[in-house]
Amino acid sequence: MKMYNFAICFITACLLSCDPGRYDESNNSILSGKYSGIFKRGEETGNVELDFYNHKFKGQSEKIKFPALCEGAYVIEKDSVYFENSCFWTAEFDWTLILNGAWKYETTEEELVLTNKLGDQYILTQE
Repeated sequence: MKMYNFAICFITACLLSCDPGRYDESNNSILSGKYSGIFKRGEETGNVELDFYNHKFKGQSEKIKFPALCEGAYVIEKDSVYFENSCFWTAEFDWTLILNGAWKYETTEEELVLTNKLGDQYILTQE
């Protein structure tokens, strides 16, 4: 019985300690829709298309694996989008080109810009 009470107290404490402002369900509608534009790494660019819907994404690029786009899930927290790619990838290319992990986002009336810690950018317009 003591273990049961401890478990209930532990779970309650964990739930109460969560930051409710960190995840905002309404933020996920910011990206909803189809986008096209460019991916930029250094001086090299490639045309891309991304579709955001129901916390999921799908994408494709003009160049094979530049960037490496497929599909997965995403969540928005504060000023960042966190992508979780769900596709299988082979080892013959630079995996930092996979749309995955944390990306800062900026939106204007005309553009969505995603930037990662390496300085890679997606510069997109909604269709």
